Amino acid sequence: MSLAGQRLDPERYQVVPRTLVFGFRDGRVLLERVPPGRGAWAGRWNGVGGHVERGESPAAAARREFHEETGLTLTALRLAGQVIVDLGPTAGIGISVFAGRVGQGQARGGEEGELAWFSMDEVQSAPTVEDVPVLLARARACLDGDPPFTAVYRYDDGRLSIVID
Repeated sequence: MSLAGQRLDPERYQVVPRTLVFGFRDGRVLLERVPPGRGAWAGRWNGVGGHVERGESPAAAARREFHEETGLTLTALRLAGQVIVDLGPTAGIGISVFAGRVGQGQARGGEEGELAWFSMDEVQSAPTVEDVPVLLARARACLDGDPPFTAVYRYDDGRLSIVID
């Protein structure tokens, strides 16, 4: 397909690409606590992730962000799902959710947040970002061989609604 065929209409819905990684080792998952001053999710546990840079694939961004924020390397990485976060008529967020196996070494947190390993049971009672239990279960299943999922998030009167296909 030619470059000219790649039309971009500014009136169409725009999506900002991001990644979210759930890294597993010995039956536990590594989560990152959102630091103070980072909005509504401050103090809550989330997967590791960030923005996809120009010219970077979502998988490359996931590996890069995971290493930058944890100091660890993923020895296996699978696309677990795609989420579109509908924020309104002009822009949204496209999240590529990954599941990976984490190599050896000690996790080191930084300015992006504190890191901790959780059992799957511990996650259920931890103060997480509200979609983490749903995404984490899907990511774990994908790492075990389930196919990737797709989902749309909508906010109705400030409440998150998750629709998984």
